[in-house]
Amino acid sequence: MRPKLKIAFMGTPDFAMPALAALHEAGHEVACVYTQPPRPAGRGKKLRPSPVQQKAEALGLPVRHPKSLKSDEARAEFAAIDADVAVVAAYGLILPQIVLDAPTHGCLNIHASLLPRWRGAAPIHRAVMAGDEQTGVTIMQMEAGLDTGPMLSKVATPVLDKTTGELTEELAELGANAMIEVLADLPNITPQVQDDDAAIYAPKIDKAEARIDWSRQATELANHVHGLAPFPGAWFELNGERVKLLRAEACEGSGAVGEVLDDNLTVACGNGALRPIRLQRAGKPAMDRADFLRGHAVAKGTILT
Repeated sequence: MRPKLKIAFMGTPDFAMPALAALHEAGHEVACVYTQPPRPAGRGKKLRPSPVQQKAEALGLPVRHPKSLKSDEARAEFAAIDADVAVVAAYGLILPQIVLDAPTHGCLNIHASLLPRWRGAAPIHRAVMAGDEQTGVTIMQMEAGLDTGPMLSKVATPVLDKTTGELTEELAELGANAMIEVLADLPNITPQVQDDDAAIYAPKIDKAEARIDWSRQATELANHVHGLAPFPGAWFELNGERVKLLRAEACEGSGAVGEVLDDNLTVACGNGALRPIRLQRAGKPAMDRADFLRGHAVAKGTILT
């Protein structure tokens, strides 16, 4: 029979929700859920609770959303939970050492890469943008360093032509299942130390990276587009309007950089050509290429910037 643990859960976005649900369904005692505070959202800028807070409240779980865990009061409240383990998934706040040490078995993180590759803030984006053949999730013991802790489990999955959005959903489920398996056998797992020499950093996405540089190779651009979809979205300018490109495929073709080569909006790149599959005009819903061109024809020979 699998052990039932007293858990402090710490997460904020959609990525963390499957893990929270899995812990609850597995019968663990989720004693408290920590998440980031509600943020202003929408036209009215009303405070909106995080996806994890909404899920926790639907499950009837107690929620805390301190702005930080640096105060003596916040640390004391966390220690008072007397958790067997803390499960962390994209929480978004730095955990002081006193918090890392508070649970009996420390804090275990669901990290969305195959560590030590892609430590840092944007591991899924960076894996797709780099053209990695596979990525995955790592369950790791947290320590003071940035994603440097020993690894308890790794699960891989092929990237193929998936976007960051699609991979995020897949890895969230993989991570939830992997965490349940780790918790079931926690005393018997021997942590594996990471090879720091093989580490690659995944910095936060800069908005300046989103503009498409047609001088790059088409295969690189396809990866770039998929890595930035759905957010922030790679984009180009067409007649002074910003258009997001959410899915594309590399194909054969040549011409001036940024030149539209045919009636299907195939665009010449530094090497090869890129054919859009899904696009989005500012303020409009995303649509397939045929629908986009039906209402917004682009003449052959047009130069995109």
